[in-house]
Amino acid sequence: MSPSNWQKRKVGRTGLEVTTVGLGTATMGGSRVPVTRAEGEAMVAAAWKAGLRYVDTAPFYGVGAAERRVGDAMREYPRDEWVLSTKVGRLLRPTSRTGPSPDGRLSPLPFDPIYDYSYDAIMRSVEDSYQRLGLARIDILYVHDIGVYQHGAEVNAAHMKVLRDSGYKAMEELRRTGVVSAVGLGVNEKEVLIDVMDFGDWDVFLLAGRYTLLEQGPLDDLLPMCLARGTSIVVGGPLNSGILAGRDTWNYATAPAEVGDRVRRIQAVCDAHKVPLPAAALQFPLAHPAVCAIIPGPRTAAEFEENLPLFTMPIPAGLWSDLKTAGLLHPGAPTPA
Repeated sequence: MSPSNWQKRKVGRTGLEVTTVGLGTATMGGSRVPVTRAEGEAMVAAAWKAGLRYVDTAPFYGVGAAERRVGDAMREYPRDEWVLSTKVGRLLRPTSRTGPSPDGRLSPLPFDPIYDYSYDAIMRSVEDSYQRLGLARIDILYVHDIGVYQHGAEVNAAHMKVLRDSGYKAMEELRRTGVVSAVGLGVNEKEVLIDVMDFGDWDVFLLAGRYTLLEQGPLDDLLPMCLARGTSIVVGGPLNSGILAGRDTWNYATAPAEVGDRVRRIQAVCDAHKVPLPAAALQFPLAHPAVCAIIPGPRTAAEFEENLPLFTMPIPAGLWSDLKTAGLLHPGAPTPA
């Protein structure tokens, strides 16, 4: 597959354009399953060879490991030909602890993440990312993992006050001075995105796992708001942590019975049309006009290459209509032509 096969879409009202499929690098960090530097860089090389020109990373992924691998792998490619996003909201502090972190994640590098959404922390985080990446430009900057889902209501209220009163000024300044071209949030819940629209001018939101073939709640509120304001959506986790690809994980944990049952019903409709479930899942979100890209996170370069045909596999219109008739797809969901 050559670069010309991938459509590009504009990011909000900016001059940035991203390929509709990008590379997510959370898995590459090696926090859940060990990933070597060579394996991580092979994933990036495979994505470039296939024509993907959008790469998303974050300090949290492998506590610095993913940013290092992305920078090392992408440094040889012309910088004006691809778009990079990374994130702020956590600072990495050196630790003498060995073994997994308290939340069970592996720590490829000797750092602990510390939440901080303040002006000073965001500015420091960007400088730290430049050093880890070894690159001179970051295109999109997301505020990472703020919200009730991540922190609980009480702690999140304090974090949101810091972001509103302090951190957002840093995001605005970085965009105004051209350090970054676009700003947004990268989260796992739609509610916090609706909340921050009250005080910020955001170009793009990275929403993981909430607008997928399994879940379409944002159609009722967030997505219409994004269309009205010219804010793009990047869909992270289009396979819902793997349950739409044959695994039993949803929202980064074992799926509850009701979620597994719904997936089996979606699977039956896909089987009736002789369409692999992951193909339908990967293609569905891009039908919405607010969505500019999806960023699946492959576990290996081989897995990425195996999945490439799924992005362009023909899917009959009857599959989408049957899902709606069965009550498995929001009646107002746009579907691929």
